[in-house]
Amino acid sequence: MISIVVPTFNEEGNVKALFNKVKQQLGKEKFEIIFVDDGSSDGSLDILKSMAAENDEVKYISFSRNFGHQAALRAGLKNAKGDAVISMDADLQHPPELLPKLISEWKNGYDIVYTTRDDNSAEKVGIIRKNSSLLFYKLINYLSGLSIDPGAADFRLLDKKVIDVINNFPEPNLFLRGLVNWIGFKSIAVKYIPAKRFSGKSKYSIKKLFSLALNGITQFSVKPLRMSIIVGLIMTIVGAIYGVFAVVEYFVAHNIASGWTSLIIIILMTSGIQLILLGVVGEYVGKTFVQTKQRPDYILADTNIKNVNEGR
Repeated sequence: MISIVVPTFNEEGNVKALFNKVKQQLGKEKFEIIFVDDGSSDGSLDILKSMAAENDEVKYISFSRNFGHQAALRAGLKNAKGDAVISMDADLQHPPELLPKLISEWKNGYDIVYTTRDDNSAEKVGIIRKNSSLLFYKLINYLSGLSIDPGAADFRLLDKKVIDVINNFPEPNLFLRGLVNWIGFKSIAVKYIPAKRFSGKSKYSIKKLFSLALNGITQFSVKPLRMSIIVGLIMTIVGAIYGVFAVVEYFVAHNIASGWTSLIIIILMTSGIQLILLGVVGEYVGKTFVQTKQRPDYILADTNIKNVNEGR
Protein backbone atom coordinates (compact mmCIF):
# COMPACT_ATOMS: atom_id res chain seq x y z
CA MET A 1 0.00 0.00 0.00
CA ILE A 2 1.08 3.57 -0.72
CA SER A 3 0.55 6.34 1.86
CA ILE A 4 0.37 9.97 0.72
CA VAL A 5 1.06 12.58 3.42
CA VAL A 6 -0.15 16.11 2.73
CA PRO A 7 0.48 19.01 5.19
CA THR A 8 -2.48 21.38 4.89
CA PHE A 9 -2.75 25.00 6.03
CA ASN A 10 -5.64 27.08 4.66
CA GLU A 11 -5.97 24.99 1.48
CA GLU A 12 -9.75 24.76 1.18
CA GLY A 13 -9.57 25.42 -2.56
CA ASN A 14 -6.99 22.69 -3.21
CA VAL A 15 -7.63 19.55 -1.16
CA LYS A 16 -10.48 18.11 -3.27
CA ALA A 17 -8.66 18.72 -6.53
CA LEU A 18 -5.51 17.14 -5.14
CA PHE A 19 -7.32 14.03 -3.94
CA ASN A 20 -9.07 13.56 -7.30
CA LYS A 21 -5.78 13.86 -9.21
CA VAL A 22 -3.95 11.53 -6.82
CA LYS A 23 -6.71 8.92 -7.17
CA GLN A 24 -6.60 9.26 -10.94
CA GLN A 25 -2.81 8.83 -11.11
CA LEU A 26 -2.56 5.90 -8.70
CA GLY A 27 -5.15 3.88 -10.64
CA LYS A 28 -5.40 0.39 -9.15
CA GLU A 29 -2.74 0.99 -6.49
CA LYS A 30 -4.00 0.51 -2.96
CA PHE A 31 -3.45 3.80 -1.15
CA GLU A 32 -4.38 6.10 1.71
CA ILE A 33 -4.02 9.88 1.73
CA ILE A 34 -3.40 11.56 5.08
CA PHE A 35 -4.16 15.27 5.22
CA VAL A 36 -2.54 16.93 8.24
CA ASP A 37 -4.47 20.12 8.97
CA ASP A 38 -1.95 22.49 10.55
CA GLY A 39 -4.37 24.76 12.41
CA SER A 40 -6.19 26.11 9.34
CA SER A 41 -8.46 29.11 9.89
CA ASP A 42 -10.53 28.57 6.73
CA GLY A 43 -12.86 25.70 5.83
CA SER A 44 -10.12 23.17 5.10
CA LEU A 45 -10.94 20.88 8.02
CA ASP A 46 -14.67 20.78 7.25
CA ILE A 47 -13.92 19.81 3.65
CA LEU A 48 -11.50 17.10 4.81
CA LYS A 49 -14.14 15.64 7.14
CA SER A 50 -16.65 15.60 4.30
CA MET A 51 -14.15 13.92 1.98
CA ALA A 52 -13.31 11.32 4.65
CA ALA A 53 -16.99 10.48 5.08
CA GLU A 54 -17.28 9.79 1.35
CA ASN A 55 -13.91 8.12 0.69
CA ASP A 56 -12.29 5.36 2.77
CA GLU A 57 -8.86 6.37 1.42
CA VAL A 58 -9.01 9.83 3.05
CA LYS A 59 -7.60 10.21 6.55
CA TYR A 60 -7.18 13.48 8.38
CA ILE A 61 -5.29 14.76 11.41
CA SER A 62 -6.10 18.16 12.86
CA PHE A 63 -3.69 20.12 15.09
CA SER A 64 -4.84 22.27 18.00
CA ARG A 65 -2.99 25.20 16.40
CA ASN A 66 -0.40 25.93 13.73
CA PHE A 67 2.75 23.95 14.54
CA GLY A 68 4.50 24.30 11.18
CA HIS A 69 5.09 22.35 7.99
CA GLN A 70 7.80 20.05 9.37
CA ALA A 71 5.66 19.08 12.37
CA ALA A 72 2.77 18.29 10.02
CA LEU A 73 5.04 16.07 7.93
CA ARG A 74 6.24 14.27 11.03
CA ALA A 75 2.67 13.61 12.22
CA GLY A 76 1.82 12.16 8.82
CA LEU A 77 4.89 9.92 8.76
CA LYS A 78 4.14 8.60 12.24
CA ASN A 79 0.62 7.58 11.24
CA ALA A 80 1.23 6.27 7.74
CA LYS A 81 0.46 2.57 7.28
CA GLY A 82 1.88 2.15 3.78
CA ASP A 83 4.86 0.13 2.60
CA ALA A 84 6.05 3.39 1.07
CA VAL A 85 5.14 6.96 2.00
CA ILE A 86 5.03 9.92 -0.38
CA SER A 87 4.94 13.45 1.04
CA MET A 88 3.72 16.34 -1.07
CA ASP A 89 2.20 19.81 -0.75
CA ALA A 90 -1.52 20.49 -1.04
CA ASP A 91 -1.30 23.31 -3.59
CA LEU A 92 -0.65 20.96 -6.58
CA GLN A 93 2.72 22.57 -7.33
CA HIS A 94 4.09 19.09 -6.66
CA PRO A 95 2.54 17.43 -9.74
CA PRO A 96 0.51 14.28 -8.97
CA GLU A 97 1.39 13.15 -12.50
CA LEU A 98 4.85 12.29 -11.12
CA LEU A 99 3.51 9.77 -8.57
CA PRO A 100 3.69 6.72 -10.91
CA LYS A 101 7.35 7.57 -11.65
CA LEU A 102 8.24 7.74 -7.93
CA ILE A 103 6.50 4.43 -7.27
CA SER A 104 8.19 2.82 -10.28
CA GLU A 105 11.67 3.81 -9.00
CA TRP A 106 10.76 2.44 -5.55
CA LYS A 107 9.73 -0.88 -7.09
CA ASN A 108 13.09 -0.88 -8.90
CA GLY A 109 14.80 -1.10 -5.51
CA TYR A 110 15.35 2.49 -4.35
CA ASP A 111 14.57 3.22 -0.68
CA ILE A 112 14.42 7.00 -1.18
CA VAL A 113 13.07 8.63 -4.32
CA TYR A 114 13.39 12.39 -3.90
CA THR A 115 12.55 15.18 -6.30
CA THR A 116 14.47 18.27 -7.33
CA ARG A 117 12.78 21.32 -8.79
CA ASP A 118 13.87 22.27 -12.31
CA ASP A 119 14.67 25.98 -12.04
CA ASN A 120 16.01 26.41 -15.58
CA SER A 121 12.86 28.28 -16.50
CA ALA A 122 13.12 31.52 -14.52
CA GLU A 123 9.51 32.46 -15.16
CA LYS A 124 8.38 29.31 -13.36
CA VAL A 125 9.76 30.35 -9.98
CA GLY A 126 10.99 33.92 -10.40
CA ILE A 127 14.57 35.22 -10.48
CA ILE A 128 14.64 36.25 -6.81
CA ARG A 129 13.21 32.95 -5.58
CA LYS A 130 15.56 30.97 -7.82
CA ASN A 131 18.70 32.77 -6.62
CA SER A 132 17.65 32.73 -2.96
CA SER A 133 17.05 28.99 -3.26
CA LEU A 134 20.52 28.40 -4.71
CA LEU A 135 22.07 30.49 -1.93
CA PHE A 136 20.07 28.54 0.67
CA TYR A 137 21.39 25.16 -0.49
CA LYS A 138 24.98 26.34 -0.86
CA LEU A 139 24.93 27.84 2.62
CA ILE A 140 23.28 24.90 4.35
CA ASN A 141 25.54 22.36 2.59
CA TYR A 142 28.68 24.29 3.56
CA LEU A 143 27.73 24.90 7.17
CA SER A 144 25.97 21.62 7.92
CA GLY A 145 28.22 19.16 6.09
CA LEU A 146 25.25 17.77 4.17
CA SER A 147 24.97 17.34 0.41
CA ILE A 148 21.41 18.36 -0.42
CA ASP A 149 20.74 18.77 -4.15
CA PRO A 150 19.77 22.33 -5.16
CA GLY A 151 16.03 22.51 -5.63
CA ALA A 152 15.36 19.49 -3.40
CA ALA A 153 11.78 19.48 -2.15
CA ASP A 154 9.66 17.77 0.50
CA PHE A 155 8.07 15.90 -2.41
CA ARG A 156 9.60 12.45 -1.96
CA LEU A 157 8.94 8.75 -1.54
CA LEU A 158 10.38 6.90 1.46
CA ASP A 159 10.39 3.15 1.99
CA LYS A 160 8.86 1.88 5.26
CA LYS A 161 12.27 0.98 6.70
CA VAL A 162 13.40 4.60 6.19
CA ILE A 163 10.20 5.83 7.87
CA ASP A 164 10.90 3.56 10.85
CA VAL A 165 14.37 5.12 11.26
CA ILE A 166 12.99 8.68 11.09
CA ASN A 167 10.18 7.92 13.54
CA ASN A 168 12.71 6.67 16.10
CA PHE A 169 14.49 10.02 16.26
CA PRO A 170 13.59 11.61 19.64
CA GLU A 171 14.79 15.13 18.87
CA PRO A 172 12.19 17.87 18.24
CA ASN A 173 11.88 20.21 15.24
CA LEU A 174 13.38 17.82 12.71
CA PHE A 175 14.62 19.30 9.44
CA LEU A 176 13.43 16.37 7.33
CA ARG A 177 15.01 17.54 4.09
CA GLY A 178 18.42 17.33 5.74
CA LEU A 179 17.68 14.23 7.81
CA VAL A 180 16.69 12.19 4.76
CA ASN A 181 20.04 13.12 3.18
CA TRP A 182 21.95 12.33 6.39
CA ILE A 183 20.59 8.83 7.09
CA GLY A 184 21.71 7.38 3.76
CA PHE A 185 20.00 4.39 2.08
CA LYS A 186 19.78 3.78 -1.67
CA SER A 187 18.34 6.89 -3.29
CA ILE A 188 17.65 8.46 -6.66
CA ALA A 189 16.60 11.95 -7.75
CA VAL A 190 13.73 12.75 -10.09
CA LYS A 191 13.40 16.21 -11.63
CA TYR A 192 10.10 18.00 -11.87
CA ILE A 193 8.79 21.31 -13.18
CA PRO A 194 6.61 22.98 -10.53
CA ALA A 195 3.08 23.63 -11.65
CA LYS A 196 1.20 26.84 -10.93
CA ARG A 197 -0.48 26.95 -7.55
CA PHE A 198 -4.05 25.69 -8.05
CA SER A 199 -5.65 28.06 -5.52
CA GLY A 200 -4.67 30.48 -2.75
CA LYS A 201 -1.29 31.95 -1.87
CA SER A 202 2.01 30.49 -0.69
CA LYS A 203 2.34 30.20 3.09
CA TYR A 204 6.15 30.25 3.10
CA SER A 205 7.31 33.78 3.93
CA ILE A 206 10.95 34.96 3.94
CA LYS A 207 10.86 34.73 7.74
CA LYS A 208 9.78 31.08 7.63
CA LEU A 209 12.43 30.25 5.02
CA PHE A 210 15.13 31.89 7.17
CA SER A 211 13.93 29.97 10.23
CA LEU A 212 13.98 26.72 8.24
CA ALA A 213 17.55 27.38 7.07
CA LEU A 214 18.74 28.25 10.58
CA ASN A 215 17.10 25.12 12.00
CA GLY A 216 18.72 22.96 9.33
CA ILE A 217 22.20 24.39 9.87
CA THR A 218 22.17 24.15 13.68
CA GLN A 219 20.62 20.68 13.67
CA PHE A 220 23.42 18.99 11.76
CA SER A 221 26.62 20.86 12.54
CA VAL A 222 28.59 22.83 15.14
CA LYS A 223 30.56 24.54 12.39
CA PRO A 224 28.99 27.97 13.16
CA LEU A 225 30.34 27.68 16.71
CA ARG A 226 33.81 26.87 15.40
CA MET A 227 33.57 29.78 12.98
CA SER A 228 32.74 31.98 15.99
CA ILE A 229 36.06 30.97 17.56
CA ILE A 230 37.93 31.84 14.36
CA VAL A 231 36.22 35.23 14.09
CA GLY A 232 37.02 35.89 17.74
CA LEU A 233 40.70 35.03 17.19
CA ILE A 234 40.88 37.28 14.11
CA MET A 235 39.36 40.19 16.03
CA THR A 236 41.79 39.59 18.91
CA ILE A 237 44.78 39.67 16.54
CA VAL A 238 43.51 42.80 14.79
CA GLY A 239 42.96 44.45 18.17
CA ALA A 240 46.47 43.51 19.34
CA ILE A 241 48.05 44.92 16.16
CA TYR A 242 46.12 48.15 16.54
CA GLY A 243 47.17 48.32 20.20
CA VAL A 244 50.86 47.99 19.27
CA PHE A 245 50.41 50.71 16.65
CA ALA A 246 48.85 53.07 19.22
CA VAL A 247 51.69 52.46 21.74
CA VAL A 248 54.37 53.10 19.09
CA GLU A 249 52.61 56.30 18.04
CA TYR A 250 52.58 57.52 21.63
CA PHE A 251 56.12 56.64 22.75
CA VAL A 252 58.08 56.92 19.50
CA ALA A 253 56.30 59.54 17.43
CA HIS A 254 55.02 61.32 20.56
CA ASN A 255 51.59 61.58 19.01
CA ILE A 256 48.44 60.96 20.96
CA ALA A 257 46.34 58.73 18.80
CA SER A 258 43.46 60.79 17.49
CA GLY A 259 40.42 60.02 15.47
CA TRP A 260 37.15 59.52 17.26
CA THR A 261 35.56 58.35 14.01
CA SER A 262 37.84 55.33 13.69
CA LEU A 263 37.38 54.54 17.37
CA ILE A 264 33.60 54.58 17.11
CA ILE A 265 33.71 52.41 13.97
CA ILE A 266 35.89 49.85 15.74
CA ILE A 267 33.60 49.78 18.78
CA LEU A 268 30.47 49.38 16.66
CA MET A 269 32.04 46.62 14.54
CA THR A 270 33.34 44.62 17.48
CA SER A 271 30.08 45.05 19.38
CA GLY A 272 28.07 43.89 16.36
CA ILE A 273 30.29 40.85 15.86
CA GLN A 274 30.02 39.96 19.54
CA LEU A 275 26.23 40.14 19.43
CA ILE A 276 26.12 37.95 16.30
CA LEU A 277 28.38 35.36 17.90
CA LEU A 278 26.33 35.50 21.08
CA GLY A 279 23.23 34.87 18.95
CA VAL A 280 24.87 31.80 17.36
CA VAL A 281 25.69 30.38 20.78
CA GLY A 282 22.20 31.27 21.98
CA GLU A 283 20.64 29.36 19.08
CA TYR A 284 22.37 26.15 20.15
CA VAL A 285 21.62 26.72 23.83
CA GLY A 286 17.99 27.44 22.96
CA LYS A 287 17.65 24.19 20.98
CA THR A 288 19.09 22.28 23.94
CA PHE A 289 16.68 24.04 26.29
CA VAL A 290 13.68 23.16 24.11
CA GLN A 291 14.76 19.52 23.86
CA THR A 292 15.21 19.12 27.64
CA LYS A 293 11.56 20.10 28.17
CA GLN A 294 10.52 17.17 25.93
CA ARG A 295 7.37 18.83 24.70
CA PRO A 296 5.70 17.21 21.69
CA ASP A 297 6.16 18.64 18.20
CA TYR A 298 2.39 18.94 17.84
CA ILE A 299 -0.90 18.46 19.69
CA LEU A 300 -3.81 16.66 18.05
CA ALA A 301 -7.30 18.14 18.19
CA ASP A 302 -9.20 15.74 15.93
CA THR A 303 -8.63 12.75 13.63
CA ASN A 304 -10.40 9.84 11.97
CA ILE A 305 -7.37 7.54 12.32
CA LYS A 306 -7.88 4.66 14.75
CA ASN A 307 -5.08 4.17 17.32
CA VAL A 308 -3.49 7.41 16.18
CA ASN A 309 0.15 8.01 17.10
CA GLU A 310 0.25 11.33 18.93
CA GLY A 311 4.00 11.86 18.65
CA ARG A 312 6.71 11.75 21.30
